[in-house]
Amino acid sequence: MSFSQIIFSWTAIIPVIVLLYYFFRKKYTDQTVSSTLFWSEIMQETRVSPYLKHLQKNALLYLQLLALLLLVLALMNPYIKKSTIVGAQTIFIVDTSATMLAGKGTSTFDTHKAEMLTLMDELNGRPVTLITTGATPKAILQQETNSKDIKKAIEDLQVTYETAEINKALDVAQAFVGDTPTSIYVFTDTLDKKQLPMEKDSVKWLVRGAAKDLTNIAITRFAATTDGQTAMALVQLHNDTKKEQKVTLTLHDATNHELVADSVIVPPQETMTKTYKDLPFDKTITAHIDAKDDYAMDNKQTVLLQTTTAKLVIDQSLHQLIQKGFQAINSNLKIVPSLQIADNKDATIITQQAALLEKMEKPLVLFGRDDTEKVTASGTVTITNDALFAFSDLKDIYVSAIYPGFTDYETIASIGEQPFIQRSPKGDIVVLADIADTDWPLHPSFPLFLWSVEQQLSESTASLGIFSPNEQRVVALTQEDWSVYSQQDEFLSSVANGVLTAPQQPGVYTVRSANEEKQLIVQLQAQERMIAQGTSYTLGNISDNGKEEVSKASFVPWLIIIIVVLLVLEWEVQRRRGFTN
Repeated sequence: MSFSQIIFSWTAIIPVIVLLYYFFRKKYTDQTVSSTLFWSEIMQETRVSPYLKHLQKNALLYLQLLALLLLVLALMNPYIKKSTIVGAQTIFIVDTSATMLAGKGTSTFDTHKAEMLTLMDELNGRPVTLITTGATPKAILQQETNSKDIKKAIEDLQVTYETAEINKALDVAQAFVGDTPTSIYVFTDTLDKKQLPMEKDSVKWLVRGAAKDLTNIAITRFAATTDGQTAMALVQLHNDTKKEQKVTLTLHDATNHELVADSVIVPPQETMTKTYKDLPFDKTITAHIDAKDDYAMDNKQTVLLQTTTAKLVIDQSLHQLIQKGFQAINSNLKIVPSLQIADNKDATIITQQAALLEKMEKPLVLFGRDDTEKVTASGTVTITNDALFAFSDLKDIYVSAIYPGFTDYETIASIGEQPFIQRSPKGDIVVLADIADTDWPLHPSFPLFLWSVEQQLSESTASLGIFSPNEQRVVALTQEDWSVYSQQDEFLSSVANGVLTAPQQPGVYTVRSANEEKQLIVQLQAQERMIAQGTSYTLGNISDNGKEEVSKASFVPWLIIIIVVLLVLEWEVQRRRGFTN
């Protein structure tokens, strides 16, 4: 504690004068009076409590001395130094990742929001820039000076569950600094000092981290596979505490029916894996642990159950452009001689052998036909509203000759009145032309079509897969109006131009059109399933004319309140004794 008005210390003589007044005031001699002798028994309690009697006798003196001493202290203006915002502007970088929800009672995120609101009292008109983290950092405020707008922006902040990628946010903040003296507050859970750009002397970094004693038990990995009849699940648990933890691990299906309930003991600071076989097949399986830790978001995880992704096998006799195109899409592609292509019954086959359409159980891709002659083609290419053409427009393609179509197949693209691309009831995709008879490979739609074919035949068409929070991804959907809905059937967003933006909160969601629906899962990324020890520190220094700016928290308002209370007590003591005395 320091004093800014030490010159007023001379006023300490005032309570000394009062004390001397009490020393030299008139004193009286105790004299026994017979009429008061009967009070001796009643006053016995006072006599056995001399300290209480002394206090009662001298209460006014003590109250006056204490009030005067506090008044002297108030005149000297005592204060303590406290952290302050320095520089000509302030930048808040706010981590909105899922791990910010960790905390004991109050999350780290809410604690940081409260601190930001407190710091507003020290802004003194300085402009504020507010930046949130994520794959694409956002400047919520830019050089804002209106305190109401700043307060509202801080109160409206929410966790987005994305991985922080703090370096991107630091780069954005640097763009606002320039040569202006700046205080940059980084509100995160943990940040290594080496990540801070320290090239500029005009920046003071103030990092506010999470608490250091947070504990966590997490599902770090959850995977499930199925053969279409039964399922097998693998669950990996990590105990980040220093004590052995006993948790109950449960697995549930899509209807929340319990499949497994297992009591698991996880050793301290270790990872363990549990495997469960012969589980009933369902669309989804959810794993959950009842851990009593400081971070609940990593105690639950859901996976989509799909049959194993098929391998791609291509006929060696097909055109090189088809082979190269599929190789660019799927690095596990196998090129097999024509005589051996039928032996790959567990793979998705790409060939021109029409006889395999009836022999193979799994859908295949047919480029051209080897069982009939082709005919001259005329007219323009037209397509239907099919998922295969979500990103491949075939309107400018030239085709000189095509093969006759299959009578019982659905035509999804035509040349004039003739079928060009068909789909069988089993799901086979047939392109009724040789690549040598068309300029299709010269158009961007060709590799996009191959990608759509691979996506449709190699993955389950009932789901769109796993997304991370707020991830934007191109998806193969028919050219209809698609919307994303929550499990409570609440509309969340629309799919625009084939680009789906995943919801921010982990869970299972439905993507729906007028005629079809698909599921997707939003999962936390691996970095968001572990919490690190919190770090808080300050780096850098901003000076003004060689002197660092200091904030002083004065005690004077509190001292005045206490003095007023003492004066009221003095008045009450005097009233009880009688003002004439």
